[in-house]
Amino acid sequence: MALGWRCLWRHVRADGGFSVRECPALSRPPRMEARAPRGRRWVLPTALLCLYGFFASLRPSEPFLTRYLLGPDKNLTETQVFNEIYPVWTYSYLVLLFPVFLATDYLRYKPVILLQGLSLIVTWFMLLYAQGLLAIQFLEFFYGLVTATEIAYYSYIYSIVDLNLYQKVTSYCRSATLVGYTVGSICGQVLVSVASWSLFSLNVLSLTSVSVAFATAWFLPMPQKSLFFHHVLRSQVSREMKVLDCKNGAVIQDDPALKRVPGWEDIELKVSLNVEEHSAETQEEKVDILKVLRELWRDFLQCYSSRPMLCWSVWWAFSTCGYFQVINYTQGLWEMVLPSQRFEIYNGGVEAVSTLLGAVAVFAVGYLKVSWATWGEVALALFSLLIAAAVYVMDTVRNIWLCYASYVIFRIVYMLLITIATFQIATNLSMERYALVFGINTFIALALQTLLTLIVVDSSGLGLNIFTQFMIYASYFAAISLVFLVSGIYSVMKNYRRQEEMPSRSTASSP
Repeated sequence: MALGWRCLWRHVRADGGFSVRECPALSRPPRMEARAPRGRRWVLPTALLCLYGFFASLRPSEPFLTRYLLGPDKNLTETQVFNEIYPVWTYSYLVLLFPVFLATDYLRYKPVILLQGLSLIVTWFMLLYAQGLLAIQFLEFFYGLVTATEIAYYSYIYSIVDLNLYQKVTSYCRSATLVGYTVGSICGQVLVSVASWSLFSLNVLSLTSVSVAFATAWFLPMPQKSLFFHHVLRSQVSREMKVLDCKNGAVIQDDPALKRVPGWEDIELKVSLNVEEHSAETQEEKVDILKVLRELWRDFLQCYSSRPMLCWSVWWAFSTCGYFQVINYTQGLWEMVLPSQRFEIYNGGVEAVSTLLGAVAVFAVGYLKVSWATWGEVALALFSLLIAAAVYVMDTVRNIWLCYASYVIFRIVYMLLITIATFQIATNLSMERYALVFGINTFIALALQTLLTLIVVDSSGLGLNIFTQFMIYASYFAAISLVFLVSGIYSVMKNYRRQEEMPSRSTASSP
């Protein structure tokens, strides 16, 4: 489509007036690329990412994993599953997280999302056909790779959308995974309880779903830049906003002397000079690994200098550690309260209800208007206390229905808070180093979880029984609540005193 194009410039006369003339130097108009409106460019990648997250989370067999491993298909013992197999996931997740973080930035997110999809396929294929303790431990390693690469899923979208959309797209992407998990849990419960499907068949269905997710990931747009390894040169940005000297057709560089000329503001005309169609996309700054590590350390110090972001990050790390532990061993607790070999269990239904309600809460967060800067720490303290109470009830009341209800409350509260923490951290960053901060927070959470697993769970440590473990987890969340309650009350009082001092200062300064 041909577009009419003229370059007009203002000629400043000696009397202070001006006349408009056409630039004589350009013989042809520059090539112009058709681009989607900026306000809607985020829709396609967000929709594709949500579709991927939905199918990657639609795994009907997952609520019955412990029952499957203890059953005739794998014929493993409780000690093997709880104290020798499940801890492997924690250790592999911790070891893989930092290399995966660097690979995520170097490969620009999409290839790591594809790696996650492939790892899901390998995990469920091995779950179907692998036999023996060593093979299942190796399976847990691949599942650790799946969870380590989640950082690519949650940080990819931030490299595509603008800052003002962070809260909305965060709620969309998390809601997609939660809805997918809900649908999978409902399907699993219905197929087991009503259709009498075997757990092996459920795993086949899960393998099919993650394969669809892997295929969907191929259609994600490839980001053109990343934080550390693929900088867009500043000269490229300025090239698109050059000042055209219409008198001789030359491009004027930024020159402070020129800007002192009277009428310069009227003379300059900023146009997009796409002289080379690919120049803006192909030039990248070459960055070596040592420079990246130095930049990571510098950005780490700068990012965590913000008190609000530090507060949310501390809660993220410590609460995620406890959340992982509870989630990993909840099925084991239910198995002790009500053995699945002798009774009908409803793990899938409970997972579906908790995830569905959590998805609703997470979606609503995108439209929630609260002054988190003032009340954030107090809210974290109160909700953490609710989490501690839920875990305590799960552990002490040996009734499966009360265990189920407490688990639902536990998951809803955590999902709500972690979503708020996610976009609060993203919007409080002094620079867009979201992947770095998310990676560090998760790494700290895994380091704490590894320590907790080694001491409490692993057979080489204390190897405590499941009920004692959950009492420790309840105490852990209660301690988090106490710390944030003290800090939150201090912050509220400090803000209140500051607001009281402001009128007195303004009165004292007035004549």
